[in-house]
Amino acid sequence: MTPKQVLDMASEKGLKVVDLRFLDFLGLWQHFTVPLSELNEASFEDGFGFDGSSIRGWQPIHASDMLVVPDSTTAQIDPFFAEQTLVLIGDIVDPITREPYSRDPRNIAKKAEAYLKGTGIGDTAYFGPEAEFFIFDDVRYDNTSNACFYELDSVEGIWNTGRDECPNLGYKPRHKEGYFPVPPMDKFQDLRTEMLLTLAQVGIEVECQHHEVATAGQAEIDMRFKPLVQMGDQLMWFKYVLKNVAHRHGHTVTFMPKPLFGDNGTGMHIHISIWKDDRPTFAGDKYAGLSESGMYAMGGILKHCRAICAFSNPSTNSYKRLVPGFEAPVNLAYSSRNRSAAIRIPMYSDSPKAKRIEFRTPDPSCNGYLAFSAMLMAVIDGIENKIDPGEPLDKNIYNLPPEELAIIPSAPGSLDEALAALKEDHEFLLKGNVFTQDVIDKWIEYKTEKEINMVRLRPHPYEFFLYFDV
Repeated sequence: MTPKQVLDMASEKGLKVVDLRFLDFLGLWQHFTVPLSELNEASFEDGFGFDGSSIRGWQPIHASDMLVVPDSTTAQIDPFFAEQTLVLIGDIVDPITREPYSRDPRNIAKKAEAYLKGTGIGDTAYFGPEAEFFIFDDVRYDNTSNACFYELDSVEGIWNTGRDECPNLGYKPRHKEGYFPVPPMDKFQDLRTEMLLTLAQVGIEVECQHHEVATAGQAEIDMRFKPLVQMGDQLMWFKYVLKNVAHRHGHTVTFMPKPLFGDNGTGMHIHISIWKDDRPTFAGDKYAGLSESGMYAMGGILKHCRAICAFSNPSTNSYKRLVPGFEAPVNLAYSSRNRSAAIRIPMYSDSPKAKRIEFRTPDPSCNGYLAFSAMLMAVIDGIENKIDPGEPLDKNIYNLPPEELAIIPSAPGSLDEALAALKEDHEFLLKGNVFTQDVIDKWIEYKTEKEINMVRLRPHPYEFFLYFDV
């Protein structure tokens, strides 16, 4: 919609308030609300002021003034607020220079799309994330100088088979057996359907919803692929809708990659394709029906995967999921059907329009705008430099002899390793000024100081089991 169409729609619906939303550096949606009377056509150029020094990873206090400029094409009606509210996603602008803010993730995603077009490789990069999540009934945690604990609970948790639930009716998915029996074993069918229908209210096309492999309410809802920036917007709506639907029913949703010990973690497999002149450029006569550029695209992701993980798997908890030997897609190889490889080429359809690559390593704790942009830049680098992805890995990795397994490169084993890889390998991200050196440096600094060091300094509860009696 144009600004005028947005204002006309708001008037027709009798709306009185507008919620302005944008993303912080790490990936959390921020918002503030203004009366509709404050919104006019000039607002879509002039923007609204706010304090950028209070946003994680952004401005110092002596240069705190920032503007959020609403994007009229993002207009939606919030499905949860008591007062019917217009929602507009905005871009961040420096109030003095009027330049887009370099640390605004949405700006980085816009620059990535523009860079793709400038290369001539394609017109549109499509992304289709399969974001998994857990639905819990209770979550408690605390960290003090002399104590640390967390405790999660779910009516579906296999650990509750002996709990007095007045009465306990059983039907709790065993570890790794949640994919995907019908109710009453699956206790969240209706909740996931409500999530699906609410996503549709805000314009998000959903392909399916289902229970996932783990016990305790692990689930997945798949969105239909969209262009990069649009999918970045949709991923924010996706997390917002799922959390709020769960909350109004007394549940909580988490996209934390590894909340449970001894069961599957939460990933976000991402389907990627590039189109040019309404033609899928990844379809061809090479391996698994890929084109030469599709093969080179995989080569780019595999070459830069360890650096990409700093954005696609950006938490210390991410690497509790990415552990070799435990079914996680840590092996930096590709295959048409092998799900333990970092890249899979889906074989559900022979249609050229369906030809894409599936990057399986990422998880949904990521900032979608940054992660998708990093992947696209790796794909472009692979195509431009004709990076050979090597031979496919079509064998069962768990049956490989140690000497053969040792030559297959692996994803990072920790956030430290991923950030070190990013520090050494980020020239491909700087092309076209998509990512800036400031963004790379600030990301590494923030993640190291605020997350890695904070986890590193604290005793782990299991260490008491291992070492208290030494």
